[in-house]
Amino acid sequence: MKLPEKGEAWPALEEALRDAKARDHSWRKGRMAVFFYYLDEELERIGQDAYRLFWTENHLGAGRAFPSLAKLEGEVVSMALDLMHAPEGAGGTMTSGGSESIFLAMLAAREKSGAVGGNVVMPDTAHLTFDRACWYLGLEVRRVPVGADRRGDVAAMAAACNEKTVAIVGSAPGYPFGTVDPIRELGALATERGLWLHVDACVGGFINPFLEGLPDWDFAVPGVSSISADIHKHGMAPKGASLLLVRDEALRRFHRFESRAWARGLYAAHTAQGTRPGGAVAAAWAVMRFLGRAGYRDCAERVMRARATIVAAVESIPGLEALPGNHAILVYRSADPALPIAAVADGLERRGWLVSRQVEPEGIHLHLNPLHAEVAEEYAAALREAAAEARRTGVARPKEEVRAY
Repeated sequence: MKLPEKGEAWPALEEALRDAKARDHSWRKGRMAVFFYYLDEELERIGQDAYRLFWTENHLGAGRAFPSLAKLEGEVVSMALDLMHAPEGAGGTMTSGGSESIFLAMLAAREKSGAVGGNVVMPDTAHLTFDRACWYLGLEVRRVPVGADRRGDVAAMAAACNEKTVAIVGSAPGYPFGTVDPIRELGALATERGLWLHVDACVGGFINPFLEGLPDWDFAVPGVSSISADIHKHGMAPKGASLLLVRDEALRRFHRFESRAWARGLYAAHTAQGTRPGGAVAAAWAVMRFLGRAGYRDCAERVMRARATIVAAVESIPGLEALPGNHAILVYRSADPALPIAAVADGLERRGWLVSRQVEPEGIHLHLNPLHAEVAEEYAAALREAAAEARRTGVARPKEEVRAY
């Protein structure tokens, strides 16, 4: 395609866009296991309208041109710090997503330590975004096998630390299994060794406070230095909104870039971005204010209701088993060689469901959100059909590369 000589009219462009979108999986029908978070049309409209009010504002100019954005970001950060039991004097920064939040946390840990060629120790269930961030930053990644409960092995992590360790990592929850690492014990290790402890709550930040039975995971734990939490996941805001929260506002200086090495004078930023969309800030603020604690509690209840329905369906099918857990992430697998889980996944896909496949152990991975409560029974029926079909045929497509997000 080449840039047209003359512009095209919107009706034709809209038709082309809708035609392109027609081949996508239908997230509105709840048939996707990843990539989307949705409550209802009302919240969707609020996010869209708030974004539109600030759609052209550049957060890079929040200090002078758009003080409204500085105010809104500060209030978003403040609400999140309160939700996650931060002490007086804590701080935070809005980012474009979990990848940027984690990158900035690793940058801050490196800069604070002053180490050259340092390393970061983490359970092997930590998100691969940590590896990417460390690759950018010249840090060695030390992944430590988790225990039988699929949670971080604190003793093994302690043994992996040395004088060049700049940070340790825990997840709340980890994406592969939805398990929460022993953050309190990791906090004690971080305090003992003088290390930066980052808690990856990109998935959990806005649902953990409303779930029962989770171990301690946030700033209530001594030793937690920073937390990443995505507002565009269970915070239910439009995409492009995450947070890096720090126990002490002063720690933000370690991920601040500042230079006067050009004719324009001072250039400073706390993020990896220059231009930042003001709409993402406004939409996150509006969604958080609209939902409040009661709204987020309702979202969590819907997620767990969907989980309970699907777990019951899995466990009613001979040969299938759900891995233990109590979170939005659910993994199930086959315990019967005569029922290949890959064939079950194929059957679900033939019935219109986008399946996220787990590699180790081989299984099916679901990241549930509130909309799934409306389609959980439909999913359960499709699963029963797919499992019966797989047991009859025992045939699966050749294994393809599995991508984890």
